Amino acid sequence: SGEMLATLMFIVRDGQILLIEKKRGLGAGKINGPGGKIDPGETPLQAVIRETQEELMITPLEPRKIGELRFVMSMCPDILCHVYRADSFEGTPTETDEATPVWTALDAIPYERMWEDDRHWLPLLIEDKTFIGNFIFEEEEMKWKEMITGVQW
Repeated sequence: SGEMLATLMFIVRDGQILLIEKKRGLGAGKINGPGGKIDPGETPLQAVIRETQEELMITPLEPRKIGELRFVMSMCPDILCHVYRADSFEGTPTETDEATPVWTALDAIPYERMWEDDRHWLPLLIEDKTFIGNFIFEEEEMKWKEMITGVQW
């Protein structure tokens, strides 16, 4: 299909969500969850655990898939992103070359520093609701969106 396959992980615990400030690559300087490209031969679940380990030095426990995001973007191939949520983890969130950990209260999420689509689906993840989101971007500006909730994988 030519889609780039990617993952995102969000850990929600004690009224907070673990985000990162991304230090390089697509979206550098933005706030997001840890994640990244799925390597050949990897499942989305394997990829999201590996990426969280690489970016934050922690292992999410019992992650569950909660969403799928599809992006049509002007500056790169289309992206299909599998979104996971976990409620606990092993290790200590640690800054790496790729990411700085950012614990944020659930009622103080810095959407103004995030990709424009996040405000449409991250509240669903926090409420433990499944979703599919489809988005069209021109550079970093969202031009179109479609949200579907209550899906089952």
